[in-house]
Amino acid sequence: MVAFRALSKGIGRARRLVLNASAKVNLVLEVLGKRDDGYHELVTVMQAVDLSDRLTLEDAEDLELDGRAAGVPTDDRNLALRAARALREAAGVDRGARITLDKRIPVAAGLGGGSADAAAVLLGLNRLWRLRWPVARLDTVATGLGMDVPFFLRGGTALATGRGERIEPLRGRSLGLVLVNPRFAVSTAQMYARLTPEMYTDGGHAKTLCAGLGGRSPARVAASLYNGLQEPAVAAYPPIGRIRAALLAAGALGALMSGSGPTVFGVARSFEHARQIRRRLTRGAWDCWAVRTLNGPAIRIVG
Repeated sequence: MVAFRALSKGIGRARRLVLNASAKVNLVLEVLGKRDDGYHELVTVMQAVDLSDRLTLEDAEDLELDGRAAGVPTDDRNLALRAARALREAAGVDRGARITLDKRIPVAAGLGGGSADAAAVLLGLNRLWRLRWPVARLDTVATGLGMDVPFFLRGGTALATGRGERIEPLRGRSLGLVLVNPRFAVSTAQMYARLTPEMYTDGGHAKTLCAGLGGRSPARVAASLYNGLQEPAVAAYPPIGRIRAALLAAGALGALMSGSGPTVFGVARSFEHARQIRRRLTRGAWDCWAVRTLNGPAIRIVG
């Protein structure tokens, strides 16, 4: 009983955590087919990158969210707040937290920002509330929130299968990338609805890329990029195709839409080369970032 009170009520003084929640890109995304449950069977290679949201978690009487960006909901439409509620219910504790979200990853952009925020809340509150759950136990909550969330509990480079929830860590390599976002959102459900059986693949693209990750050449990774959602996305949103062409013209070794879009990333020879490409692409209608891939965790405590 004493231990439960300590877990539920804390130590009588406010505590605070600050976390960075990194974005991801999909180096490969293959759709194998439609499942009986209505979802699609996937094989994808996800890679964390150093564009990140910042979340501050503080002890509070109830669960609340302060979003510091236009268009970011602060109610249960926000995955970060839903993650806090789900963890509290799963743990059976009577605790609150004030979540302050400094949003830097664009919304509905194919970069997993909402899922990264949810993973940061799970890991942060696990520490703030002294639950001491291992990542495998947090997975049970994460999967119910979204298929990308288990990846963000780990980060680095990973092969994801099933609906995306089965994670196998991979040995990645350091890459410089350029991310380009056209400043509009894309519905993931809409993109999957545009798929036809002719667009399904057999997982071979992922195998090829995984074989090239251990090499020294970014060009080998660039040559193995693949996204089965890119073709229907470009048909629905032509600017995605124009961004990809612009990245290649600016010197990227390869370029691909990430996730369900609309963000497109280009592979550079180095981070300095990525910065050069970014400077060539900067224009009023697009947001551009030069980033590095992360071989370590996607969620990092910074304060």
